[in-house]
Amino acid sequence: MPYLLRKIGWAVLTIFIVIVLNFFLFRVLPGDPARAGIRDPRLTREAVEAIRVNFGLDKPVINCFQSLNPLEVGDCWVNPLETQFFIYMGNLLQGELGVSYHTKRPVADMLKEQLWNTLLLIGVGQILAIVVGMALGIVAAWKVRTPIDYIALLTSLTFWSLPTFWLGIILLFWGSNQWGLPTSGMGTAGATFATTREAWWDVGRHMLLPTLTYTIVFLGEYMLVMRSSLLDVLSEDYILTAKAKGLSNFRILKDHALQNGMLPMVTIIALNLGFTVGGAIQIETVFSWPGLGGAIFTAVGRKDYPMLQGAFLLIAVSVILANLLAELLYSYLDPRVERGK
Repeated sequence: MPYLLRKIGWAVLTIFIVIVLNFFLFRVLPGDPARAGIRDPRLTREAVEAIRVNFGLDKPVINCFQSLNPLEVGDCWVNPLETQFFIYMGNLLQGELGVSYHTKRPVADMLKEQLWNTLLLIGVGQILAIVVGMALGIVAAWKVRTPIDYIALLTSLTFWSLPTFWLGIILLFWGSNQWGLPTSGMGTAGATFATTREAWWDVGRHMLLPTLTYTIVFLGEYMLVMRSSLLDVLSEDYILTAKAKGLSNFRILKDHALQNGMLPMVTIIALNLGFTVGGAIQIETVFSWPGLGGAIFTAVGRKDYPMLQGAFLLIAVSVILANLLAELLYSYLDPRVERGK
């Protein structure tokens, strides 16, 4: 229990530090936030001031500091609860992440819509990559220094070295020309379906190419980690003892090798799940998938700072929680971790 509470406490502290850094990150960027994404030269000073008031940019960033707004003058010694920082923290506790400069919609609602699309894509891709990668890693480790091992190793190294965007473009052309698969979007625009099954079938056809790209990108990494970890375990004395007892290969792998060999895999899988919440930007951009990665790419071009702020916070929290999950699973698989041995 002390181990669990300590890890949760560190995770909460890290999230708080990330929130503070995330707040100031977009307020130290050069330029006027009120003009971000607006390229109309006819924008008057009054209009800029109205935008500033509308988004709360007219208030000091934090008490005892002059506002970073270049057009604001005056004393910043005001009620701390009326500063941008404390207003942001109060809104954050209520689940509010601000309003998008471009769409004028709540950022939390937009992220919620995009996040589910991203989770659908990376969830299927991760499951396939984990299952296939682990299977290849186990086979390669058990058949080490055989043609099977060499083929699996060469394939994994090739997949791991492929640039994501290049692989996506190649699969896009191949899939559309050879199989007639959709190349963009999450569904057929304007199409109506008689049943839910037909609608999901359409989504599945649109998912096939980006999911395949995602699976190939991570498959090689999982295979190499699993192979390396399992080779270390299979060289231990207790594995030789199990073989001397006449245990079958399947039982040795299942009861003696896999649990210890899974320790590095738990770490890499959990961290990848956290990073890939926003790390699918290249895949989603190539295939025009309406997910979080595509939303971040669009927000960068539009200088939509509230959207970027909310997205980066979501990604950071995902990585921290994934790391916490990895540590807890580590302690479950190997109790020596919890005892500090």
